[in-house]
Amino acid sequence: MDDVDRSILRELQRDGRLSNQELAGRVGLTPSPCLRRVRQLEEDGVILGYRAVVDPASVGRRFEVLVSVEVRRDRATVEAFEAAVHNMPDVVEAFRLFGSPGCLLRVAVADIDTFERLWIERLTALPGVTEVNSQIVMKHIKEPHGLPVGR
Repeated sequence: MDDVDRSILRELQRDGRLSNQELAGRVGLTPSPCLRRVRQLEEDGVILGYRAVVDPASVGRRFEVLVSVEVRRDRATVEAFEAAVHNMPDVVEAFRLFGSPGCLLRVAVADIDTFERLWIERLTALPGVTEVNSQIVMKHIKEPHGLPVGR
């Protein structure tokens, strides 16, 4: 990966809807080589996809909670827990961590009542769960805007 590829990545992370023509102009290429580079980055698995960033309030999910979960640490239990979490639409991100807690979930729901039902009916009933702790997000200070790609 060279400086031009990094420039392409920076620009596409800022705006994934750029036309190839506009992207090429921003990174100092003509459209054909720019498109070839983008396609190569996609084929190489550097660019994993493109998606829209949606306002949580506009889809009824303004209540966000970070949930730390302790799970028994045997392979079958961890795999069952991860499969169950993967199929829960209210869990918008999930991480397995080193140390304690074993997992961190980011949950987006409509309100505290909805979260309480999720907590009681689903989270505490997940395979191998021994402890669940929640922290309500007050404010997003910094939103994800892509990864630093060097230089």
